[in-house]
Amino acid sequence: MLTVSLCIIVKNEETTLGRCLESVRDAVDEINIVDTGSSDRTVEIASRFTDRVFYYEWPDSFAKALNKAFSYATMDYILYMDADDVMLPKDRDAFLELKRTLDSSIDVVSMFYDYGTDEYGNVSLRYRYNRLVKRSRNFQWHGDCHQYLAASGKTLNADIAITHRRIKHATGRTLNLFRKKQQRGETFDARDYFYYGNELRENGHHAEAIEAYKTHLSRQDAWVDDKIYSCINSADCHRYLNDRGNELTMLLKSFEYGAPRAEAVSRIGDHFNHAGQFKTAIYWYELALRTRPAPDQWSFSYPAYYTWYPHLQLCVCYFKVGDLRTAYEHNEEARKYRPDDGSVKHNRKWLGERLGIKPESEPESES
Repeated sequence: MLTVSLCIIVKNEETTLGRCLESVRDAVDEINIVDTGSSDRTVEIASRFTDRVFYYEWPDSFAKALNKAFSYATMDYILYMDADDVMLPKDRDAFLELKRTLDSSIDVVSMFYDYGTDEYGNVSLRYRYNRLVKRSRNFQWHGDCHQYLAASGKTLNADIAITHRRIKHATGRTLNLFRKKQQRGETFDARDYFYYGNELRENGHHAEAIEAYKTHLSRQDAWVDDKIYSCINSADCHRYLNDRGNELTMLLKSFEYGAPRAEAVSRIGDHFNHAGQFKTAIYWYELALRTRPAPDQWSFSYPAYYTWYPHLQLCVCYFKVGDLRTAYEHNEEARKYRPDDGSVKHNRKWLGERLGIKPESEPESES
């Protein structure tokens, strides 16, 4: 059976680190923690799980810190996690099976990263990540912020997920790293412009974000999937600025780079729904439901736009055009994902009363 070194960089992670390490301690053979300047109980907590706790002055670069962490690994393969990630029991079982059966010729194992989860347990953001790599290949991290592991060779796309369970959000931290990069006069590559745009958008700088996305889209070296999301995210910024015309233009532009994604198609439905063009909106929402993300897709996937969200909006649109039965049916589909959602419960009661549908808790009376 292969052996695995877990490597994590930390700073002030006392609220999450113990949970992370507890979830994975029995699945790895070595735990390496690199602390970059904690002032809380992070090091104390780490020491309960491993004696391999190292110190490294924060270099203003996630890639440099991660490469340092990887340098301490001694096992066959290296597993990377963040302190606020966990490995759920079903995924830990699958990971242990992977350790038992993995062909030693495999250089890289990608896994799903379930980065967001809603209050009903539905995954809200998922993408693939190079997660387990052969130590002897000496793969390196790149990027001061929104870093990536440049791994190549024989790759296995595993059906295993690492789940992100963030408690706090360091607002503006990554944006500040980008600002410092600019101030140092360092050149942005295409990937930098994409993630810089994302950070600007998430921090409310929508006009600046649009310019960053525009630059990203002009780059010949940009990854095509990132270009799709540059269009979608730029459309969100235009919508926030109440520029509905350019919102639609950017959503449609995303089709230039690949087959329509439900993330764009559902937003086009929203555009026409907002304009009161309900029949047109219905077309786009129904198209979203027929769209499926590829299981080996590496770029972002937001499952809500493929599932409950278009169903809930179709409930509204079919109500607006007078088809209460179809509205009710779509609301029932949304209820499978969000059973206690206030809107879903309201729709079910209101439409059910008008259609003469008794709640499940009220059996039909015997005649």
